[in-house]
Amino acid sequence: MGAAGRDFHNFNVLFRDNPDVEVVAFTATQIPNIDGRIYPAELAGSRYPNGIPIFNEIDIADIITRENIDGILFAYSDISYQALMNKSAEVMAAGASFMLLGPNATMLPSNKPVIAVTAVRTGCGKSQTTRRVGAILRQAGKKVAVVRHPMPYGNLVKQRVQRFAALDDLRLHNCTIEEMEEYEPHIINGMTVYAGVDYAAILRQVEQEADIILWDGGNNDLPFFKPDMQITVVDPLRPGHELSYYPGEVNLRRADVVVINKIDSAEPENVEEVRDNVRMVNPRAIIIDAVSPIKVENSALIRTMRVLAVEDGPTVTHGEMTYGAGVVAAHKYGAVDLVDPRPFLTGTLVETFAAYPDIGPVLPAMGYSPQQVADLAETINNSDADVVIIGTPVDLRRIVDIRKPTVRVTYELQEIGSPTLADALAVFL
Repeated sequence: MGAAGRDFHNFNVLFRDNPDVEVVAFTATQIPNIDGRIYPAELAGSRYPNGIPIFNEIDIADIITRENIDGILFAYSDISYQALMNKSAEVMAAGASFMLLGPNATMLPSNKPVIAVTAVRTGCGKSQTTRRVGAILRQAGKKVAVVRHPMPYGNLVKQRVQRFAALDDLRLHNCTIEEMEEYEPHIINGMTVYAGVDYAAILRQVEQEADIILWDGGNNDLPFFKPDMQITVVDPLRPGHELSYYPGEVNLRRADVVVINKIDSAEPENVEEVRDNVRMVNPRAIIIDAVSPIKVENSALIRTMRVLAVEDGPTVTHGEMTYGAGVVAAHKYGAVDLVDPRPFLTGTLVETFAAYPDIGPVLPAMGYSPQQVADLAETINNSDADVVIIGTPVDLRRIVDIRKPTVRVTYELQEIGSPTLADALAVFL
């Protein structure tokens, strides 16, 4: 059971060449347009000359019965413990075993030092934390390469190993908006990014060019490479989630360093709740307080205007946040109203809001296909907003034909007090 990432990695590492196990199928959820495809034979190996089908997770019980499945391996992230056990009940009611893999089973060892940045939920602030760590390491004279958790939503064979060193590479690899959100800021900061499908092959290549490998996690998943230092980001805007989502709590318990982000926008009692939970389950971890202050270009355009906030997609869909940096900018700079995008939704975005009904009055920057990018543009341009606030990490104006005045929001991590990430990394270095 996967979402086009962790599932493929687990298969490649444990089952591709394992004669004792027959992998009958993958199932897919969270990401549109994954089911109905084939994990290709070129990646599946000689034991699977026809590749492996990818079905919709909604049919899991029927698949178990039809294919006489012995076991289901759960292999995706950012799911509440309640939802996880509901899925296990569905699987076991159909007669199959329900399995989870531990980190040692799938983490690949490297001959270069690895620092992993992980989180307890999607949208905690991994990206800016990773950028901050990368900047500190480069200031120390180290050659750093970022390896990003997979987002292989296109041609899987072509995406086996991907290297991004310039913005033109995003176009070369036909990246989705979600991929650009993660890769573009690193590239602008001068760091090379690797991603793809086959992380053993990626590791062999990145080891040839980096002094230190910086793992940039996705959702709240575990690293694919065995880290020499693990940094986990927690979010006091969602207190308690650090102990109630899988596998985020695993990351919290394994962390060498815990970054409590957003302490400037959270209630003090929520910050202390999160801090107490961190100390309870991982008393050895170094705790760092941090904020992610926004920077807004042309902020005067926001004042007294009705604005449409376009936010980071995963954060406000399966991350379950009802707002992001765009809404923060709207409130800070005096917007008179937030325009709810629902009356203006087009095509695939209607399906997105149906799948995630708790999205706030914001528009997630969905762009997993050319059609979805077109739907995003039409929804934005059909809205009655005066100004569009781009709160997602990628500059959407390069990708989407927005025919309204725009304001872009960016943000970076800033430590408060001590210890700092530089302090923690000094010991590591």
